Amino acid sequence: MNTLFRTRFLLVAALSAAVPQALLAQTSPNAMPAAPSTTGTMPLSLQQAVSYAVQNKSSLLATRLGEATAAAKVGEIKSQGLPQVNIASTLSDNFKLQKSLVSFPLSQTVLTQSDLAAAQGGTQQVLGTQQLALPPQPFAFGLQYAGNASASVSQLLFDGSYLIGLKAAKVYTELAKKQTQQAEIDVVEQVSKAYYSTLVARSRLALLARNVQRLDTVLYQTNQTFKAGFAEKLDVDRLRVQRNNLVVEQQKAQRLTELSLGLLKFQMGLPQQQNIQLTDSLGAAVVDASALRQRLGVASQTTGGGVDGLGAVPTAPTAPGTDNTAAQNRLDQQNALSGGLGSQARGAINYNNRIEFSTLETQQALAGLDLRNRQAGAYPRLVLTGAYGFTGSANKMGDLFAFRGPDSRSSAGFANQNWFGFGNVGLSLQVPVFDGFRRKYLVQQTRIQQQTIEKGFETLKQSIDLQDAQSRTTLINALDVLDNQKANLDLATDVARVTRIKFNAGVGSNLEVITAETDLRSAQTNYYGAIYDVLVAKVDRDKATGELFNQVKK
Repeated sequence: MNTLFRTRFLLVAALSAAVPQALLAQTSPNAMPAAPSTTGTMPLSLQQAVSYAVQNKSSLLATRLGEATAAAKVGEIKSQGLPQVNIASTLSDNFKLQKSLVSFPLSQTVLTQSDLAAAQGGTQQVLGTQQLALPPQPFAFGLQYAGNASASVSQLLFDGSYLIGLKAAKVYTELAKKQTQQAEIDVVEQVSKAYYSTLVARSRLALLARNVQRLDTVLYQTNQTFKAGFAEKLDVDRLRVQRNNLVVEQQKAQRLTELSLGLLKFQMGLPQQQNIQLTDSLGAAVVDASALRQRLGVASQTTGGGVDGLGAVPTAPTAPGTDNTAAQNRLDQQNALSGGLGSQARGAINYNNRIEFSTLETQQALAGLDLRNRQAGAYPRLVLTGAYGFTGSANKMGDLFAFRGPDSRSSAGFANQNWFGFGNVGLSLQVPVFDGFRRKYLVQQTRIQQQTIEKGFETLKQSIDLQDAQSRTTLINALDVLDNQKANLDLATDVARVTRIKFNAGVGSNLEVITAETDLRSAQTNYYGAIYDVLVAKVDRDKATGELFNQVKK
């Protein structure tokens, strides 16, 4: 049993370290008790350990950064509806100006001999014209250096996707908060189990110290009896062997206690160098078995394990010739799935207490908004635009930065403006007409995602039902084992006490004392193992019902 006890603690440590620090605190961390100071030796109750972990665990701090990211994402979406202002400036060196062909309709005056003769005779004559067939000529527009400076403003007036995005932003923030709550519940579970593990290890270590002290007393008395000639050396040697084994077991328990403390610090996010002192006692941590059985709807071992107090009492055998195997199998299956709940208690599970269910509901809401967003892609988009700026050009770089306006004149009195202003306002209307069925297939994908989430609800409900039944059954079994181990411990304690009295009175043998002491230590080990199993089963039960955080906070 000693090996089993040690294996249990090591297994808890390994599993706890392997659990991903992901994803229910049903109350904000500020509602928890204040975390203790980390200077010197830290006094630590279970509530303080949970409070410190919720506020300082590095994995939780990383998860809360997701909430900050969600808030920033909301700001990004809202910013799309605010005015968009841009300032732009360009400077270019057109070292080779682009030319364009330009066709000019040219004509020339034609002077004929008749026109000349008429003019010589003193008659006024109108000369005719003739069109010239010239090919298009290349011309370069602009100068070598050009600059531009402008400011533009746009304001979104209507966009269906933007309006739906505002609604989705709030839901997205809620999803990030629920993911943080899921991570907090996981931390509460791990810290609670590690704290209980340390309590049990510490109590068992103290018990082993008392066992060594008691065995030292028996060994001393036996040795004195041997010196007086009323006992054999074999009796002394047997007790020495037993004491050596008990000391080794005590040393192992000491190391396991240190390991449990290290695991607790790890789950809390506390430095391993920090000294801690657990202020809760194991007796205070042990649940009220009677009240817990009543809440679970089961009776004690003496009256049976069923909700009506008869579940564990054997019934009369089936009459010969009656085959009810199929009916019994169905009944067993129903009892297994309901965790042995009575007919009135079945179906009373509140799925909303589980953060996983609430998270899935939020994901479903997001999927619905995503579908509406895809459909809104068919709506027109209206944007108000405006721009104002200046553009200039010059043959020399120095002239470009002269910034001559409309009132500028050259030395000869001619206008020599090189920068010109421009401005415009307008409305931009975009009406999607045909996108190659892209939006159609996006809507199909979103609808399939919605259906997947709906199927997930049924799977999650079945999983919660199973977890509820498993946690309930495990807790009931652990309570039964605890009752049995407590009775065995009482019996073993009484047997050891009577055996020592008989031995001191000279009517009992040393072998009986050794056997009784061995049985007592085995009963003690089994009892503390049963206590730990009950505490862990209670934590699992509270998590399955969604009450873990509130139970620890009380």
